[in-house]
Amino acid sequence: MLDLVLANLTSPIVLFFALGLAAALARSDLAVPEAVAKALALYLMMAIGFKGGASVAGHGVDARLIGAVVAGALLSFSIPWIAFQILQRTTRLPKLDAAAVAAHYGSISIVTFVAASESVRLSGLVAEGYLVAVAAVMEAPAILTALWLAQSARKAAGRGADGDDAEPQGALLREILLNGSIVLLAGAFLIGWITGDRGLEIVSPFLVAPFQGVLCLFLLDMGLVAGRGLRSGWRELKGPVLAFGLYMPLVGASLAALVSLPLGLSAGGTALLITLAASASYIAVPAAMRLALPEARPAIYLTLSLGVTFPFNLTLGIPLYIALAEALP
Repeated sequence: MLDLVLANLTSPIVLFFALGLAAALARSDLAVPEAVAKALALYLMMAIGFKGGASVAGHGVDARLIGAVVAGALLSFSIPWIAFQILQRTTRLPKLDAAAVAAHYGSISIVTFVAASESVRLSGLVAEGYLVAVAAVMEAPAILTALWLAQSARKAAGRGADGDDAEPQGALLREILLNGSIVLLAGAFLIGWITGDRGLEIVSPFLVAPFQGVLCLFLLDMGLVAGRGLRSGWRELKGPVLAFGLYMPLVGASLAALVSLPLGLSAGGTALLITLAASASYIAVPAAMRLALPEARPAIYLTLSLGVTFPFNLTLGIPLYIALAEALP
């Protein structure tokens, strides 16, 4: 376990994240242009989706794939409810803020998933390619659970009659289904599935060879974003809220470990499922929360997911999840 942690802490992707974090906290003018950062994100979605689809083409659709997708959806629906209950009992966050935070912890961080995929590979493990499909499925259910929690909170407070939010929620559903990361990830997955190993061989010089270098540059930018968020939003994070950002990933990881037992996943695949359940969204869900819960405070939910949970998972969490997966029967 210690060897895994040390190897992860000294990996290029973590060190570049640390560089960006330190630069932002020191108020350096280092910056990655927004257009470049978006292009890097598009590249990562395309690469991970395509490689996952090509792997499924070689594997085929079977009960294990279907079981993993169903398990991922159930985790994404249930984790926000658990997170909301924990927040209500351990913090003084208003219910709408708690619902917004909970949504982030049921959804997933695709960058954490990509980093975990690289760590799994470097550990000598092999993971099922269809975990990419599980990642895509886990993006949206958490948002729907959070909306239900928020609507219940509004009704309890005497705000919002039935049907008042039909149009905004319809727009939100469209926003979720057509979210760029989901569309590209799912689309690249389908293209990789259709073209298989032949397609992967054709695009390998673009999607395989440069992958780790692009990931390092992207995580440099993520470090800069996380550092700026911590610098401006740390005052909103009281002790119990900050603690939640550190232990909630372990709660999600424990649930995923239990769910993974009957799925027949490899140790590498189990590690990735655990990572998905332990991660927190900081791209798709914040965009949805701005539309659905404008009263909720981004200084809390975005700083917590990106400034606290993401660094924890990237440095200590991923080695822990790999070790947990290897220890399972």
